Amino acid sequence: MDIARTPRLAWLQLGVVVVLFGLAWPIIKIGLGAGSPIWLAAARATLSAITAFVLVAAFGRLAWPTRADWPIVLSVGALQLTCFFAFANLGVQSVPPGRSGVLAYTTMLWMVPLSLLVGEKVSWRGAVGALLGVAGVAVLIDPLRFDWRDRAVVEGHGWLLAAGFVWAIAILHARRHRWRMSPLDVLPWQMAVATGLLWALAMVFEPTGYLDPGQPNLWVALLYLGVLAGPTATWAAVSVARALPPVTGSLGMLGVPLLGIAASVVLVDEPVTWPLAIGTALVIAGIAVVILDRSHD
Repeated sequence: MDIARTPRLAWLQLGVVVVLFGLAWPIIKIGLGAGSPIWLAAARATLSAITAFVLVAAFGRLAWPTRADWPIVLSVGALQLTCFFAFANLGVQSVPPGRSGVLAYTTMLWMVPLSLLVGEKVSWRGAVGALLGVAGVAVLIDPLRFDWRDRAVVEGHGWLLAAGFVWAIAILHARRHRWRMSPLDVLPWQMAVATGLLWALAMVFEPTGYLDPGQPNLWVALLYLGVLAGPTATWAAVSVARALPPVTGSLGMLGVPLLGIAASVVLVDEPVTWPLAIGTALVIAGIAVVILDRSHD
């Protein structure tokens, strides 16, 4: 079926992606009750790699990456997957999952200073969008009432902003890379890279880490994150990117942090506060401005 000729299917897939990625944040919180952060990330990556290999093989497209595509395999595997999975888990450990999703989703805001660093032009609209996002992050953190003495919470916010930063670096590389294979075809190998790196990090930085197989929450989290929110949602996202205009898909993805907040309220009883509501609105507005500005490039 040619998805480019079935826009209704593309919109349906976009909705699926938003739901799967949005629900991932409270599911991470649930999973952390049965495992330590990096061990949970490594187990998630393992299931994602297996699922991705099966999925791509079922499409008859499983092939060894070309030499030209190995740089993107390694950068996405190390940054967008390894670092993002680990940093997100470390952040959600001490920051409410709804707020975590918004902070980690600052990826497009990080693209503004990164673009300047690599010599790309940034218009005044892009700068305004970035400033709106920074203001939103400041409101979310609520510095006047923030407990700066709580090291875990301070580090948690830092991990989540770092997650958005490393994802932005991977996107910048992916945008400048000359693809020989499609993003879907290299996904299993990127997941495999992440699996190896995350288990190595788990052994080094969490030598006393654990996964409790006796807790049903662990299996709920791993099956959801490893099978659905990982390769399946990524496959749907690739399909959407090919069927819808880039700006349309990017703006549609802004539903992810909003759904993450709603799901966190329902699943883990996260309270909706004024700083969360106002900060989220500013961050999303800033991201939207950046996306719309980049669509004119």
